[in-house]
Amino acid sequence: MCRLRFHLFRVLLPVLALALFSAPPPVQAVPVLQAQSKESVRKKTTNSPKQKTIRILGDYRNISAVKAPAGRISPPSRSFRMDFISAKSIMVIDAASGRTLLSRSPDTPRQPASTIKVLTGMIAIDTLKNKDRVPVSKKAAKQPPSKVHLDHQKTYRANDLINAVLLASANDASVALAEKIAGSERSFAAKMTALARRWGARNTVCKTASGLTAKGQKTTARDLAIIFRQAMRDSEFASRMKRTKTRTSEGKLLENHNKALWMINGSVGGKTGYTNAARQTYVGKFRRGKDEIIVAIMGSESMWTDLRRLVEYGFARKKHIAANRIPAGREDTTFLTGTIAQSEF
Repeated sequence: MCRLRFHLFRVLLPVLALALFSAPPPVQAVPVLQAQSKESVRKKTTNSPKQKTIRILGDYRNISAVKAPAGRISPPSRSFRMDFISAKSIMVIDAASGRTLLSRSPDTPRQPASTIKVLTGMIAIDTLKNKDRVPVSKKAAKQPPSKVHLDHQKTYRANDLINAVLLASANDASVALAEKIAGSERSFAAKMTALARRWGARNTVCKTASGLTAKGQKTTARDLAIIFRQAMRDSEFASRMKRTKTRTSEGKLLENHNKALWMINGSVGGKTGYTNAARQTYVGKFRRGKDEIIVAIMGSESMWTDLRRLVEYGFARKKHIAANRIPAGREDTTFLTGTIAQSEF
């Protein structure tokens, strides 16, 4: 009997052990989550103080909403400041009245470079006929650039040489005209000085017909503006100055050095200049509607940038004077800090 019990125990023991260890854990009571209405969920979410609103920018794979700025951004603007201008001397005047619109060291004497050729051209226009023949001396032919490479064994039409002076800024043509008219460049320079004085440019002394650096030669930004204002009253001079290019009677192309004619709105004529001593110089006239201004620059390091800014300022200044009825002789310096759109510079 004992053996039989022991045998049954040995058979049933593994079965009991297997049943004991493989049985699932006792089931515990789990609270049942009752279905809630959408309204109650919405209220709970809305009232929760910790709930944060997530802003979704754009559609899937579309970042345009992220890149676009919030609202419209106006174009940048800045006040006109004289320290943006590299020129050492500046004169901006009303072409009609001669009223000063802006100036910086306008009476400081400086080398004029080729801007003084305005006087050379005017004297030649008044003295010579277009078909007059002009000889070329060895001195004239050997002038340094800018030049049109005249042959000292030939003669040229005065009309062609005047255009070479005013458009191509030719030094050789300047000396050839001077010698034709006055016998020598020195005598011609005296005529240039006399014409400048007659026009009211009292601080101008000419020593060369070309404007190449010479001891004792000088002019000022104010004088350049006065000279060019007077010269542009001559219809033939003005007609030549507005040409971007022309051809000589021999077919040679002469291109105008005055880039303002196609770079700056309203340009109707101007004369450029450059020497190491003078740096960049310029004088020119601009017209927009009924408004006309003259701009003279001396001692510039970035002439075209300076010129564009000064032209925009000059026309804005004229409108300001007219709108506020500012009488002549009264300077309204507050306008110097007035805002002009950056795009206009």
